[in-house]
Amino acid sequence: MRTTLGQDVAGIASGLDNRAIHVWLLDYQRSLRREPLCALLGVYLGVPAADVVLREGEYGRPELIQPWRDALQFNWSHSGDKAIIAVARDVIPGIDIERTRPRPKVMELAERFFHPAEAAALNVLDHDQREEDFLRLWTSKEAVLKALGRGLAFGLDRLHVALKHEGAALRWLDGEDASSWQLHALAVGGDYRASLAWRGPPRAIDIWTLADDS
Repeated sequence: MRTTLGQDVAGIASGLDNRAIHVWLLDYQRSLRREPLCALLGVYLGVPAADVVLREGEYGRPELIQPWRDALQFNWSHSGDKAIIAVARDVIPGIDIERTRPRPKVMELAERFFHPAEAAALNVLDHDQREEDFLRLWTSKEAVLKALGRGLAFGLDRLHVALKHEGAALRWLDGEDASSWQLHALAVGGDYRASLAWRGPPRAIDIWTLADDS
């Protein structure tokens, strides 16, 4: 659903509870930096965008300062000319979006950085399917690691994601109970792939496209 930043978003934001995660897809310009993110978070918090203050967590993950951090959690990602933002209460979401493009060194990257079972699964595929599944694995793994709060430095080989026809499943995460995690592919359209993850019980995922209100 397409909506604009303002009254429509305020109404949606007011309905966020611990049964759902809100996901917003929007156009992105690198020159704007975090302005679109702060504008959206400001609507959820009921404050002007200029008053939204973020800090870097222990491993560089942006988060709200207190007292907002206990009330609202978020994560965002951008690639090409698109950004995606996840907003939640009582769980920490991780989200990743990537634009499809030729990746000639897919197997080299997978064998070097991925879990061995993931590299083996990619190796038996034809070229086009291998590039598609590599991107699905990448966004899945990034989403989990961002929800964990660690990022890529944690190690892409320290989790195992198995791809399924309808999505992906987290099979193993070093030091964690993988069965307590949720992992979902997001239908964002076009030449983009995106994934959302969080630790906790299942929730509804509500997705909107934030249109330019100029």
